[in-house]
Amino acid sequence: MSTPRVVNLAEKFGAFSEQWSPRIVGELNGQEVRLARIGGEFVWHAHRDADELFLVVKGRLRMGLRDGDRVVNEGEFLIVPRGTEHKPSAETDEVWMLMIEPAGTLNTGTAGGERTVAELERL
Repeated sequence: MSTPRVVNLAEKFGAFSEQWSPRIVGELNGQEVRLARIGGEFVWHAHRDADELFLVVKGRLRMGLRDGDRVVNEGEFLIVPRGTEHKPSAETDEVWMLMIEPAGTLNTGTAGGERTVAELERL
């Protein structure tokens, strides 16, 4: 059993500057809590077996969905159900996101490609 610890999000976001390269900041019940900085657009992708929660800490996120986009503002979150194609985009210069998803979930899901980060750094 690990010891409970308080995680300061500003401190963790300050520990890296790379965009589209998620970092693991916690784990619970087989899920990873990840942080990512994003700018511009990502790729269309889906996760066959994983729901994903996207919480916007800073900025404004546009989540492209096949049935229409959703805008997620600071302090709001969106859950993308498993198997749902989606395409995150930053509506502001940069977005700070907290994500919760099953451990080992690839950031590009079924799409693969050059933006895939197979091994995530832990902060």
